[in-house]
This record gives sequence, structure tokens and C-alpha cells, in this order.
Amino acid sequence: MPTHAIFLCAVYPVIGLVLAWLAFGYPFLPLVYPLASGFALVGPFAALGLYELSRRREAGLESSASHAFDVLQSSSIGAIAALGCLLLVVFGIWIAVADAIYVANFGYASPTSLGQFAHDVLTTPAGWNLIIVGNGVGLLFAALALTIGVVSFPLLVDRDVGAAVALLTSIQAVIKNPLTMAVWGLIVAVLLVIGLLPFFLGLTVVLPVLGHSTWHLYRKVVEADASPRPQLRPRAQERRYAADFPAALFPWGKK
Repeated sequence: MPTHAIFLCAVYPVIGLVLAWLAFGYPFLPLVYPLASGFALVGPFAALGLYELSRRREAGLESSASHAFDVLQSSSIGAIAALGCLLLVVFGIWIAVADAIYVANFGYASPTSLGQFAHDVLTTPAGWNLIIVGNGVGLLFAALALTIGVVSFPLLVDRDVGAAVALLTSIQAVIKNPLTMAVWGLIVAVLLVIGLLPFFLGLTVVLPVLGHSTWHLYRKVVEADASPRPQLRPRAQERRYAADFPAALFPWGKK
């Protein structure tokens, strides 16, 4: 696995640790698990740079860590941003629903310590109800996020298409390959849990694996296109001088 991919993903455990630091000892403690599991919801968007690196390696192009940001120059960047916002909305709704499930079981009182919180969740009927219902609802959100992003983001990195086409293609891929997508979703969930356990540090290795594997899954389930995304290059700007004014306003008249 390329070391630059590991370096690129080092930001994710840092974000996770910051979220945990903000939550522990504060009223947001019940949201630590929903926030951590939310990586699965925004993962397809967060892995854009890895898709770009996979695309470049497949095409025989140079693929250093800096090339991950070339995706920002994609002609599909507007569609990428739109679907990214859609996943962020899904993530926000998940956090709100998770909080509502906690309140329904424990009320609005905040845990006074990590020990008390763990005791309440693991040894009380309300706690087990929270675990079962919360994970069940979370599974539905994860399935929705998988359907939205498993193919759409790699497709947008690979080709010049719109958000609607990418989203529809992703939905169709899930419908046509339900078993494959279900197994892939399970693999993602298991690997993310493994990555989250050692203080989020495992994400440094897990996320590059998932990112590059998602690209290969995209290649398996979506038929190759003869007209891939064009490589964008900045247009050379013709130099114009004050002496050309106002003729410069009417370039079609120049000979």
C-alpha cells in the first residue's frame, strides 16, 4: 500500500481524536459513537483523493500525495460538491436521530462520567434498547449512504457527468448487485470498527484500503466508458494591451 496514501489518511484519526476529546466529560458524550460511526456515512466523499490516486495509477500516471487534490480541478467538481452536501445532510440527520433515540431512553440528563455512561448503556434495559435500536437505525442510514456514494463518487472522478447521472448509476449498481453490495457494506463496517478501536489510529491503514478497493469495485460493476473524463488544463490567456482598447472588446473583428 503506498505510503503517501497512508499519510493522506492520517487526518482522519486526528479528526476522530478531536471529536472524542470534545465529547468526553461533556454533555456530548452520548454522541461519541454516532459521530465515530458517521465515518461510514461520509466515507465515500472523504475518499475522493484516494479515488483520484487510483485513477492515475490505473492510467499509468504519476500518483503522489499532492495529486490527490487534482480532483478539485475536475469538470465534475460541482456535481461532487452537490452529492457531498447530500451525504453531509444524511450525516446530520443521523446525528439528530441518534440523539433522539438516546433521549427517548435516558431523557435529557447528561452522564456525569464515562464510567456511569458505560454502566447505564451496558447493564440496563434502556441501554440495551439504545444499542439495538440505535444500531438498527444506523444500519439503515449506512445502507442509504452506501447506495448514494459507492459508485457515484468514483464515477464523477472518472468521467465528466452530472450529479443526477452519477446518483442514478450508483442506485442501479446497488439494485443489480445486491449481494455484492451487501457484502461490501459489511466489509466496510467491520474494517471501520477495527480502525476506530485503537483510538482511531487504525483508520490510517483502513481508509486507504477501503478507498482503493472501492475504486476497483466501481470498475467491476460499471461498464467502462470510451470517453473518460478529460484532463483539464488552464487555458493560455492572450496578452492584451491598453493600445488594443476598445478593439479588444470585439475579438471576432481582429485579423
